[in-house]
Amino acid sequence: MREFNSTGLCVPRKHYMVDISGRVAQIRAMVERGDYFCINRARQYGKTTTLAALRRALEGDFAVASLDFQALSHADFATEGAFVVALSEAILDRLGPDLPDAARDALEALADRDPAGLTLRALFRALRRWIEASGLPVVLIVDEVDSATNDQVFLDFLAQLRLQYLEREDDPSSPAFRSVVLAGVTDVRHLKARIRPGEASKVNSPWNIAADFRVEMSFSADDVAGMLADYEADHATGMDVAAVAGELVAWTGGYPFLVSRLCQLADEHGLPWDRAGVDAAVRLLLKDDDVSLFESLTGKLESYPALKEQLRSILMEGEQMAYLPYDETQKQLRMYGFVAERGGKVVIANRIFETLLYDQFIGEERAAGNGFFRAGDRERELFVRGGRLDMRAVLEGFRRTYVEVYGPLEEGGRFRGKDRRELFLMYLKPIINGTGNYYVEAQTRDQTRTDVTVDYLGERFVVELKVWRGPRYNEEGERQVVGYLERFGLDVGYMLSFNFNKRKEPGLRRVAVGDKVLWEETI
Repeated sequence: MREFNSTGLCVPRKHYMVDISGRVAQIRAMVERGDYFCINRARQYGKTTTLAALRRALEGDFAVASLDFQALSHADFATEGAFVVALSEAILDRLGPDLPDAARDALEALADRDPAGLTLRALFRALRRWIEASGLPVVLIVDEVDSATNDQVFLDFLAQLRLQYLEREDDPSSPAFRSVVLAGVTDVRHLKARIRPGEASKVNSPWNIAADFRVEMSFSADDVAGMLADYEADHATGMDVAAVAGELVAWTGGYPFLVSRLCQLADEHGLPWDRAGVDAAVRLLLKDDDVSLFESLTGKLESYPALKEQLRSILMEGEQMAYLPYDETQKQLRMYGFVAERGGKVVIANRIFETLLYDQFIGEERAAGNGFFRAGDRERELFVRGGRLDMRAVLEGFRRTYVEVYGPLEEGGRFRGKDRRELFLMYLKPIINGTGNYYVEAQTRDQTRTDVTVDYLGERFVVELKVWRGPRYNEEGERQVVGYLERFGLDVGYMLSFNFNKRKEPGLRRVAVGDKVLWEETI
């Protein structure tokens, strides 16, 4: 019986998998065109599984050298000679008996030589012999190139591949790899070659010949539905395959590891295959303190404070950040998988990363002794009755805490302390912690309006946080909440209004909008 897999290579005969044959066909077309290109995606984005499928799709029509730079040690990149010996050994280990005699002899001679004095020129002479003697076009695939991106010898290796490519373009009879595929998190097109050790980097990349890689590697709802249909055929859970697939993609943005891990958790823990089950799997995933992807992401924030500051601005301050393709910080955020571009704006890539980041920032405030977190934690039992979350009571409790800490809002005044969004989430987090999830609708995350969706034991709550801007603006907000209620099939919504008008009436009131009911708490 197959199972879901979220670690390492996915194998069709062993694992439930999304059908990636269409993606592989697109990549094969690039190989057939003779493209040299990079597959750079964030960690655990299915690169290794895709490369394995590509190798299988090419075999028979191409001679494929599929290497993994993780198999090489740091010492193998210390000098040209060490790299030549290591790469010769790697090719021999991978293809030995299948290599033409002349190529095998040349590579064996390099592998047996003293590295001292060996250069990349000798390696490429042996590679040309292989290409010339091969009865099939030769394709080089290298996975995990991140292992080498800080080493000058790797940049020199790229430069030699680039030279080989340019010679082939000028003279088609010149021996060269038909295609070179490099995979990793780092986009090697952005690496800079140094003039001499210790000097500044050149402007030009040694890999500026790379073709654009436009193949979509995230999973669509249809992709996930195909995988779930296979699972349903084996287990007959009675799930609504399309609905569950939609929930999984809504939380993950189609990030392959996240989709697979949520399915794995649902299967292993016997969770129901419905929205409540997906929500429960999300909670299990976010509570796990041994998720290497999450450790990698949060570690980047500590190593690169500029990344953390931009993410905090987007999430906590509602900054509408324009997408800037050449901004170095944004490039790093995209490279590591934190953000994506939508409608010309930078947004957090998926709800799970968003919740992870909110929890990270809120946790820092908790450690600093933030009063809103303490109040939510202290008053938690007031808001959960009979296993159900009383959102009206939550809003009333938040208003009391806000007034206690900052005093009433006054006409012409400004917010004191932190952004209202951050304050509300800090108050909410300990109330639903371990039992419920929350996320912020990206399209309403701005300086004046935020919509928070809360899932708690199968119930869903939509809460709009807004600054009072007059009756017309308020009505627009009410219509927006009603739109969310209709989308989610709900009849009741909630609004938290920060009102500086001196004629306001603080407290909770019921607002009827058509056949929907809104409970609005005014501070």
